[in-house]
Amino acid sequence: MRAWVFATAAAAAFAAGPARAGEAACWFEKGTVVVPAVVAGVPGDYILDTGAPRTLLHETRAQAEGVEGSELTGEVLLAGLTVASRPIAVEAIDAQTFSHPTPIAGVIGVDVLSGFVLDVSYRPCRVTLYPPGGAGAFGGLTLPMGRLGSLPLAPGSAFDGRTGLRGQWILSLSQPLAARLSDEVASAPGAAKPDELYPGAVWTAELAALAFAGQVRQGARAGLLKEAQSDGALGALGSPVLSRWALRFDFPRGRLILKEQGPPPLGDGPR
Repeated sequence: MRAWVFATAAAAAFAAGPARAGEAACWFEKGTVVVPAVVAGVPGDYILDTGAPRTLLHETRAQAEGVEGSELTGEVLLAGLTVASRPIAVEAIDAQTFSHPTPIAGVIGVDVLSGFVLDVSYRPCRVTLYPPGGAGAFGGLTLPMGRLGSLPLAPGSAFDGRTGLRGQWILSLSQPLAARLSDEVASAPGAAKPDELYPGAVWTAELAALAFAGQVRQGARAGLLKEAQSDGALGALGSPVLSRWALRFDFPRGRLILKEQGPPPLGDGPR
């Protein structure tokens, strides 16, 4: 676990004060944004993901801390700020975290993040949380940001060489593939094992082109997403696309702002 002493000191400094911004260094590896945090009293390194509807503890870590059951309630300390007590799931997330060089304690989802304006920079990796109305200027391309439940949405399109699709995509900071398309609108008829194209599996497909925020990505690595998880969206865009920019998720005002940082530092995930 990295930078834990710093994070604890920052949390103590901000918890008792008035509403203000919180900031923390993060690291970007294996296509995920990882931050030090405390969830329900469990300190550790957590994946930060706007594409995750719920905050959760890794079952293995929860058991090591003496936590029993599949649900609990607790505070979340992130970037020096304390988020009030909320329901937290306990789940096994080995398929999502097995390749990380350091143990992952869980996932911080949009249920915690959506009460803030969230700024994320991939280079250098930094996370900043502002209370509503507390964020300063952030110049860049502004897109309308819809919501699917609590998940952020933005428009984009995909092309498989014959057919084009345009619609709303879930924005997932820590999805290692460029895109996952809903199996309501896409399939992989030539795949010997199509189930291996879903999250937690190992195969990927390739899109002829993927367009988002004026940028076109050719040969993007992609997978599938269950219709129940996409719920009307075309699918989810991941870190190989989003990491081109420094991002502002302005949840209170329903907008996404993208500031150019250059080509993403990683490929499109495993092949």
